Amino acid sequence: MGNRAPLPLVVATISLLLWSIAGLRGGRRIPTTLDGPFEPVTVPLDGRVARGHAVDLPASDFRLQRKVTELEPEQISVSLSATEDSVWISWVTGEFQIGKDIEPLDPTSVASVVRYGNSKKLLMYEATGYSLIYNQLYPFEGLQNYTSGIIHHVLLDDLRPGTKYYYQCGDPSIPAMSAVHVFRTMPASGPKRYPKRIAVIGDLGLTYNSTSTVDHMASNKPDLILLVGDVTYANLYLTNGTGSDCYSCSFPETPIHETFQPRWDYWGRYMEPVISEIPIMVVEGNHEIEQQAENKAFVSYSSRFAFPSEESESFSTFYYSFNAGGIHFIMLGAYISYNKSGEQYKWLERDLEMVDRTVTPWLIATWHPPWYSTYKAHYREAECMRVEMEELLYSYGVDIVFNGHVHAYERSNRVYNYSLDPCGPVYITVGDGGNREKMAVNHADDPGGCPDPLTTPDEYMGGFCAFNFTSGPAAGKFCWDRQPEYSAYRESSFGHGILEVKNETHALWTWHRNQDLYNSTGDEIYIVRQPDKCPTKPITFQNTYLAEASSMLY
Repeated sequence: MGNRAPLPLVVATISLLLWSIAGLRGGRRIPTTLDGPFEPVTVPLDGRVARGHAVDLPASDFRLQRKVTELEPEQISVSLSATEDSVWISWVTGEFQIGKDIEPLDPTSVASVVRYGNSKKLLMYEATGYSLIYNQLYPFEGLQNYTSGIIHHVLLDDLRPGTKYYYQCGDPSIPAMSAVHVFRTMPASGPKRYPKRIAVIGDLGLTYNSTSTVDHMASNKPDLILLVGDVTYANLYLTNGTGSDCYSCSFPETPIHETFQPRWDYWGRYMEPVISEIPIMVVEGNHEIEQQAENKAFVSYSSRFAFPSEESESFSTFYYSFNAGGIHFIMLGAYISYNKSGEQYKWLERDLEMVDRTVTPWLIATWHPPWYSTYKAHYREAECMRVEMEELLYSYGVDIVFNGHVHAYERSNRVYNYSLDPCGPVYITVGDGGNREKMAVNHADDPGGCPDPLTTPDEYMGGFCAFNFTSGPAAGKFCWDRQPEYSAYRESSFGHGILEVKNETHALWTWHRNQDLYNSTGDEIYIVRQPDKCPTKPITFQNTYLAEASSMLY
């Protein structure tokens, strides 16, 4: 029979050859992670986009105005359940109230009904759901309280995968129903089926730069949107609507850090044309904390979006998972306990153990603050979370990690524990959606740019884990003196990313800058999985195995 290569290696080789041939753009071959690790690249600052603060859309902008009457639905959105056979439809009826004397609406006064079907003219199915209101309360002199409109969530199940559905929502007994919208379900889970395009955005806000990001993103026709935290930046405003340009310095004299909740309603109205037809999945950022009376937090975030929490057995809005074709997504919370003894970590272990990589080969994780960012802003801020969770994610072979928080773009080489590792994830920071706070332009490795280690404790969960490095190029130091080898590409610009998973081993990642033409890219690479060389679950003598894998790959 002769010497034959193992079948998985033959398949991977053929796959790579095909995508090397096909992976051409304008006569230029798109690089793959197999070509790496890459020499670090920093794109020079572009004066066209580095203008300091972005400018918020004013409340008077027509895109933020309430366009419905009485109890007609507005702020309509679609989000996914844990599997491809169900989705959530969410909307708001009734107007919010803000002031001293507010009287919450009665959620039971309006029904939560969705009529849907495969024909725009024949919505033959009907589903009902539940409704709620939430309050943002400040029992202090001069501060205004807020109560929301009625928020509705309805689960549509027993849907066919990869199928277009038409729907309208509201209360047919009033009658007060929305216009007819359309969405498409995700492909069925399986190694050969994937959404065509997944848009990834972070730190979006509601500025003129945000609108450019959303317009560019919509032009790329995504099938799914991931929003990796920091949605509206409502907490950059006093309850009287007065705004500020930075969170850390805003309103130091007030008795509590206020938020102006109508910004959430403005955001929902602006985004409705997009997210009423393209599913959006959100994970919380620090700007969603929004602490109020009685030490409540995250109330707007947890109320306004629907999450597959029960379906993925997390029973929490802060962390959950879902499938989209052959991809298993894990959404994690950085502002609740991530310790090994906590509920989130235990859930994560259970969730990872249940992932079948023959069905969902791709494993993608998302949370807000990055572990691998070389910018001065938020440098090593999430180090305690990394210390607790990185080994677990690595041992199960997570392929890609998406983060926001840092208002710039950065893509890593494959990395684990600050060292180049052919089996580590690719970390991508896209905290450049266009929010009002200034863009990150300074790097921790710039001369004089290394922050004081005492400024990096976890502000929200407590703990201090960012010590000097004990090995590698930065041994004995808190920062590198040059762009770290794990950082492959970084640039300060506003934009969004598009992920196109092609098959079990190849996914095309493109980053699109707002200042470019709609169909052009600022960064692109094929992210290649090597399941025959990298473990996808914990094994005995793991370090020995990885050392052998490294020698084969590099």
